[in-house]
Amino acid sequence: MAAANKSERLLNLLIMLLVQRHFVGKDRIRSIIYPGSSHEAFEKMFERDKEELRSLGVPIEVGHIDKFFEDEPGYRIRPDELALPEIELTADEASVIGVATKVWQHARLAEATTEAVRKLAALGVPVDTSALDIVEPRLSADEPSFDVFWEATQERTPVEFDYVRTGQPEPSTRHLQPWGVVRYSGRWYVVGYDTDRGGERVFRLSRVQGRARKKGKPGSYEVPPGTDVRAVARRLAPAPAAEPAVVLVRHGAGHTLRRNADRVEGDVAGPDERTGWDRLVLSRGGLAMAEELLGYGADVYVEEPSALRDEVATRLRSLLSRLGQAS
Repeated sequence: MAAANKSERLLNLLIMLLVQRHFVGKDRIRSIIYPGSSHEAFEKMFERDKEELRSLGVPIEVGHIDKFFEDEPGYRIRPDELALPEIELTADEASVIGVATKVWQHARLAEATTEAVRKLAALGVPVDTSALDIVEPRLSADEPSFDVFWEATQERTPVEFDYVRTGQPEPSTRHLQPWGVVRYSGRWYVVGYDTDRGGERVFRLSRVQGRARKKGKPGSYEVPPGTDVRAVARRLAPAPAAEPAVVLVRHGAGHTLRRNADRVEGDVAGPDERTGWDRLVLSRGGLAMAEELLGYGADVYVEEPSALRDEVATRLRSLLSRLGQAS
């Protein structure tokens, strides 16, 4: 079965067992998650899927559906067992986590989760959607080619795509064995082995023209042992532009921004009067800061440059549009 189908099946199984208030029997699981499969095929797939989820740290609990009778065993995932324990963070640590957790809104996973819950509800399965709150943190990935490279990385499938380099008027067709997809300096990159150039390369996803295309069979190459794709991206990707930024930060917020600021001007006029504001000048500006600033929400306002302010506003409008379509 294709990796995309397998991933969707694992996600559906995870959601089904997570939103149940009681143990679920095999027959029920088979009819909803594995429809049309033979008894033997179901047993093999279900056992593999359970082991794969457990290898990812998902605690699948086995118990009897009827506590008074030792009938066929059932399965469930307790949200309190899957959730992370309470973590105490310093102010700086909390601001960093805030940037990360306000940001994975990958369209495919969001759609897959919604579809899985919809199917369960349509089949009459009682669901507790509050159990999904433990997986709410998000990170955006809007590049159209993201899905293809992500799947190809999991499958070890070569990819063909059209790519435009800086200063190059026309795109050229490239062939890559992708090792991983990483985020660096506010942008998404794919790292891998360029079979045309015969060496490791990094490509910015926003420069990919049209849709990337899988070319080859899954499992047709291996990632070199010990490869750190993030380190490769840092080494090969161009250094971020050092365009300064001027931002207003609410009192008591933006600790990481404050620590990295070149200059801080206290008690300045801000966009509202609910709290006081400070003006920060950061030399590491540029459009790459947009994602980070979005993580602070209404606690940060961009004064300069106008291109960065427009980029933040554009992303906010895009987010509101997606939320409106989903409601």
